[in-house]
Amino acid sequence: MNPTQVTAEVKSKLDRATDHFKDELSKLRTGRAHPSMLDGVTVDAYGQPMPLKAVASILAPEPQSLQITPFDVDNLQAIANAIRDDKSLGLSPTDDGRVVRIVLPPMTSENRQAMVKVLHQKSEDCLVAARQARHEALRKGEQAEKAKQIGKDERLHFEKQIDELVAKHKENIEAMTKTKEQEILTV
Repeated sequence: MNPTQVTAEVKSKLDRATDHFKDELSKLRTGRAHPSMLDGVTVDAYGQPMPLKAVASILAPEPQSLQITPFDVDNLQAIANAIRDDKSLGLSPTDDGRVVRIVLPPMTSENRQAMVKVLHQKSEDCLVAARQARHEALRKGEQAEKAKQIGKDERLHFEKQIDELVAKHKENIEAMTKTKEQEILTV
């Protein structure tokens, strides 16, 4: 076992978990419309499923509305149907023959509290991934010590490095969670 290599692997796993968490944060509704809300929508266009971004441009002209302009008007109905069929979004698009418009209903306090719960669950999932990476790295360190590849002092130093990485990751996730929670709860 090479402690530097294992530390780099843990850092890579933590970075991937953070990136995934950021993606999940962008999908959470905060009361304001933003184009990334529709990132997970796939449209059946040209005989195959395609991401919405590949078949249309998405704008947020007002804080409570989205406007989707298809690159090809023939895909207009498919875009509206894809958004309507995505139950996790809960949106009702309307089209005028050229663009699809979505007016977001105002969030109630119950909706906001539900979003905060979802936010905390996603945050905990990210922290669980970090703890799993830490546990796996520490296990490798213990195995290397038992196999006489590294000494006890080297293992303890390695564990300290891993713990510092995970602690820094946790602080970062908690800060992002707090910021997003404030966005969600702001009326």
